[in-house]
Amino acid sequence: ILYTRPIWRRPSFGPFPGYSCPWGWRKAHSGPQGLLAAQKARGLFKDFFPETGTKIELPELFDRGTASFPQTIYCGFDPTADSLHVGPLLALLGLFHLQRAGHNVIALVGGAKARLGDPSGRTKEREALETERVRANARALRLGLEALVANHQQLFTDGRSWGSFTVLDNSAWYQKQHLVDFLAAVGGHFRMGTLLSRQSVQLRLKSAEGMSLAELFYQVLQAYDFYYLFQRYGCRVQLGGSDQLGNIMSGYEFINKLTGEDVFGITVPLITSTTGAKLGKSAGNGVWLNRDKTSPFELYQFFVRQPEDSVERYLKLFTFLPLPEIDHIMQLHVKEPERRGPQKRLAAEVTKLVHGREGLDSAKRCTQALYHSSIDALEVMSDQELKELFKEAPDFLNFFSILEQQMPFQMVPEEMGLDVLRISKYILKFIMLWFIPRIIWGILTKYVYVLNLITTP
Repeated sequence: ILYTRPIWRRPSFGPFPGYSCPWGWRKAHSGPQGLLAAQKARGLFKDFFPETGTKIELPELFDRGTASFPQTIYCGFDPTADSLHVGPLLALLGLFHLQRAGHNVIALVGGAKARLGDPSGRTKEREALETERVRANARALRLGLEALVANHQQLFTDGRSWGSFTVLDNSAWYQKQHLVDFLAAVGGHFRMGTLLSRQSVQLRLKSAEGMSLAELFYQVLQAYDFYYLFQRYGCRVQLGGSDQLGNIMSGYEFINKLTGEDVFGITVPLITSTTGAKLGKSAGNGVWLNRDKTSPFELYQFFVRQPEDSVERYLKLFTFLPLPEIDHIMQLHVKEPERRGPQKRLAAEVTKLVHGREGLDSAKRCTQALYHSSIDALEVMSDQELKELFKEAPDFLNFFSILEQQMPFQMVPEEMGLDVLRISKYILKFIMLWFIPRIIWGILTKYVYVLNLITTP
């Protein structure tokens, strides 16, 4: 279970269970603090832990001129659902920025930890998940991560070679462990006082519900994940949300105690709603990255609707646009705020990363059809896009359920090759071309008539 010394080696891209994309190395940022300073300026990197190392400093790890370059960095994603949402996307973007700087990055699916539940940032215990559901979620999460990695590689290249991106699942090493053996080998290296002192634990202990042993043990498993990746892949840096700082500290202390080596943690900020609530699955306000849960159109509109005081910050956090280009976009916005240029660019960049170019085109077609009454866009929309469009449409346009209830499919001749969706498309076209303009004309005519009555002596 425990190794007596670090095994330094670059990850091999075949033997271990995981998805790998070896794409070489790219030119590093100038200066040892270039990468960290650049992401700090964007607001993407929030805190660094520890502030100073005993043998090496964090900026030195990212210096191309040292023997330690390139580094391996990991971030964990728990499969408590079958899709990521906008919140963890920020951590994934942190991995992408590090990969673009020439470093190897690992996205770790927490197939083993998901059944325990992370207490960080929660007021009550997470609902327990069955083993099969966790496995299904983990498979779906891997596919989603691999799709994002592919979109990033294909659509956001900058002409330079990057580091590798690997997807692993920690169930690969936990399923071979026996509980008593694991506790005997690992448990003795953790102090209860230290575990209980974490802020996330303290908040839960003071709550009415309290905290379970399973939740308390979560940070032990996360610490062991860090240790395992340090030993197997030379991973010295863990990336996570700012609510993960306590878990990262446990990993640092565990590795430092066993090996005497320096490891580090980097946190990214949490994304909150306009009310200040954390965006997430449990909060019920998650904007998903899986098309079955949140369509490209809905994702696009989420970012298009961002308020003025958030859009510049989100451009820095959620896109790869250089800071001077973002400044230029905001300067143009001051001159023509009604065009909502920054919001549209933000929405386009994120939708393209998550759903690819086709997903972005789909989102724009739905936007044109619904908000600009574009018949051309409506004509080329697929049945899937129509369903996605009407999820956002006003109730008086959402007549799918009425058609399905009042007009059985048997009423539609098979030889016509029509279904309810296509019939709905033609009805919608009729409404947009004939019905709605006449309603508007009637309202205007009545308004003019009443105005004439009032003003006529």
